Amino acid sequence: MADIVKQIIARPIQLADQIIKETEFACSYKQDCADIKSKTEKLTALLRQAARASNDLYERPTRRIIDDTEQVLDRTLQLVVKCRANGLSRIYTFIPKGSVKKQSNQIENSVGDVSWLLRVSTPANERDDEYVGLPPIAANEPILCLVWEQIAILCCGTVEDRADAAASLVSLARDNDRYGKLIIEEGGVPPLLKLAKEGRSEGQESAIRAIGLLGRDAESVEQILNEGVCSVFSKILKEGHMKVQIVVAWAVSELTANYPPCKDRFLQNNTIRLLVSHLAYETIEEHSKYTIVSTKDKITSLHGAYQANSDHDARNRQDDDDRSHVPRPGDLDKVGSRRGDLDNVGSRRGDLDNVGLHHVVTMKSPSQPQQRREKSRRRVGFPGASIKGREFEDPATKTEMKAMAARALWHLCADNFSICQTITESRALLCFTVLLEKGEDEVKFNSAMALMEITAVAESHSDLRRSAFKPTSPTAREVVDKLLKIVTKGESDLLIPSIQSIGNLARTFRATETRIIPPLVRLLDERESEVSAQAAIALIKFACTDNYLHVNHCRAILEAKAPKYLIQLTYFGEQMVQVPALILLCYIALHIPDSDTLAQEDVHIVLQWALKQGHLMQDSQLETLVLEAKQRLEIYQSRA
Repeated sequence: MADIVKQIIARPIQLADQIIKETEFACSYKQDCADIKSKTEKLTALLRQAARASNDLYERPTRRIIDDTEQVLDRTLQLVVKCRANGLSRIYTFIPKGSVKKQSNQIENSVGDVSWLLRVSTPANERDDEYVGLPPIAANEPILCLVWEQIAILCCGTVEDRADAAASLVSLARDNDRYGKLIIEEGGVPPLLKLAKEGRSEGQESAIRAIGLLGRDAESVEQILNEGVCSVFSKILKEGHMKVQIVVAWAVSELTANYPPCKDRFLQNNTIRLLVSHLAYETIEEHSKYTIVSTKDKITSLHGAYQANSDHDARNRQDDDDRSHVPRPGDLDKVGSRRGDLDNVGSRRGDLDNVGLHHVVTMKSPSQPQQRREKSRRRVGFPGASIKGREFEDPATKTEMKAMAARALWHLCADNFSICQTITESRALLCFTVLLEKGEDEVKFNSAMALMEITAVAESHSDLRRSAFKPTSPTAREVVDKLLKIVTKGESDLLIPSIQSIGNLARTFRATETRIIPPLVRLLDERESEVSAQAAIALIKFACTDNYLHVNHCRAILEAKAPKYLIQLTYFGEQMVQVPALILLCYIALHIPDSDTLAQEDVHIVLQWALKQGHLMQDSQLETLVLEAKQRLEIYQSRA
């Protein structure tokens, strides 16, 4: 940077020296030329000072100001050369009136610009004045210079000043999209990331929040990614303060929502597993398995395991020696606690499906000494900076951390098979399931949305369905139980994502699973059109031809008395619910055309009416489906 600044300042200094020499021989406008000389001398001194301080100068305004100054000096030199003309050449040299005065004013503006550049690149504690102000170059675009000033403070200010500058950039980025783009273009991301890594908690939060606000479109997020934001965020999620980690999780959700291709970059930096670690902490018993352990921590872990084994052997020898003595009242408790420890080790080593869901979700309440031993053993056996200090945080902070971790995972797993596979392999499904019931409102909603996105990916990827949502899996059963409980109650902000999740899992249910259809059918009679529409869409996934058990599911839908609701929705519902209701009615008619219920409800008349409705028949595929269903009904009912 210093060499670049010296190169761009070299020519303006040469031009300024030439102007000073030429003004000494001026024959016209001598007084104005003398004024130009004095101002140019001042400008030259400032330029040389800038060249000496090139290491501290902020590059973006330096280039802009020096380029503008060079143009001013170039025009001034040409004018001063004309003023030097004498004799016959003076007769043919035309100098417009006021042009010399104008150039003098422009030189003065350049002095102000370079002075501002030097002041803004100097730490606040070393300045003579409190307020830096705006340079003359900011007359047409004051926001640009305000951005320059804050970024310059980020580059060379004190820790407190850098935190304040980051907060100012947060305000600018929040107010206007254009200001956000300006911050990125002027090189504000690298100093923000540096502050996020090295600053105090308040400055880190402001820097990360600014980065999250800057990534409002794909182009901006891509530029932020190229600056290395993924590795910085990953390190903070592993080692940072929890309040800073909350903002990181929020920023991850913002960046991924605005630029989905960045998800793989976060996956490569272990961001997903670190977020799951925060989600699992104090949610399920085996939270320590979600910690990403570094190489150094692994060595410590091995040493700790060896030491723990040695202590265990020593205790065993002591027990052998004490067998001949009379047992004391506390000895039986100690033996029971050791057996509980072995059970805990077995549960950590064993697979969750084999051990059982209830053992993982339901935590025991051991005695206080045993709790301390278990916490100590957990820190030795599973070290990792991501757990460091979390037990001392207040409950509100922990809840907010879970909410933001769930929000980040929700946006990360949307339409991404690799991330969904990583999440399901890390048993985050179990975390979401527990939080659906026990979490706070925001935690519940974000968990429900994450489950909806995971099930949506599973709907189109059979491998994920078989691995994560197989009917024999206790975790999968628990997920379905919680979703079905929400759907059965029918009154919650979680209702729509839960309906969508069950619909996405339609291919995973067996023919003997009869408890799913009736609650969805009851929601067809819901007052809110959106709920009825989502219930109809979910039932379509059960009844469509792509579902291998579509005939069984259609019979279950008929037994739940869905046709009467579907007919009402087709006739009188809003268009958003009319179309899915009609499609579901068609699938039932296609697969069970000999149903007495369909004949009694005159479904063929409903289909005939629908064919005459132009707003419903805009889709050619829907029109074909209605025709096939109508013809099939007429054939079977005429036979009857």
